[in-house]
Amino acid sequence: MLPTPYVKCDYNKVYEPAEDSFLLLDCLEKEQGFLNERFNNRLAVVCEIGSGSGVVTTFIMQNEIIPQERSIHLAVDINPWALEATLDTAKLNSCENSFLDVVQSDLNACLRDNQIDVLVFNPPYVPAEDVPDFPESREQADQWLDLALLGGKDGMAITEKLLQQLDKILSQDGVAYILFCARNRPEEVVKKFLKTHKWNVKLIEIRKAGWEVLSVYSFTR
Repeated sequence: MLPTPYVKCDYNKVYEPAEDSFLLLDCLEKEQGFLNERFNNRLAVVCEIGSGSGVVTTFIMQNEIIPQERSIHLAVDINPWALEATLDTAKLNSCENSFLDVVQSDLNACLRDNQIDVLVFNPPYVPAEDVPDFPESREQADQWLDLALLGGKDGMAITEKLLQQLDKILSQDGVAYILFCARNRPEEVVKKFLKTHKWNVKLIEIRKAGWEVLSVYSFTR
């Protein structure tokens, strides 16, 4: 079992690693062989959208899910506190030899088309009446945290936006790992996606975590 990164940040401003984060870590460990085989002949661009504390991106770098000489890493988050936390977590876990850049952005707005080889997304999946508004000030810590949690109707508003852009985000050989909770109705989401995309969608892992049932699916062309 690969080690989990040490994380230390202000959880009043940044989402604290929890069962969903750890499920993603387990999935990435499980997929390590597949990813190395898929990208064994070229540089892979690895991007986490919604990096939060940086635990997932750091795990990928620390454990060389793809060897550091064959990977570069991007961490994207709309929350400026999360970007600072991601850099701090990488530093705390001695990832200086890996290439990491962080960008403040709304989902994939900062990304060039079809350049991402490995995409990881732990979305705001908690159902809510609305998706929170963008905070007017950097100091509105609770509102930044709400953006990491609340996903609008069925908790799917943000995930649906990303799924609609997936063909634009991923490289030809790209793979996306996306996390869902049961209230997102992931099986229905996958069926809807496959009606318009001739892709391969695979359930990587499913786990009960307290009152939630969490799952991670991979999406490839």
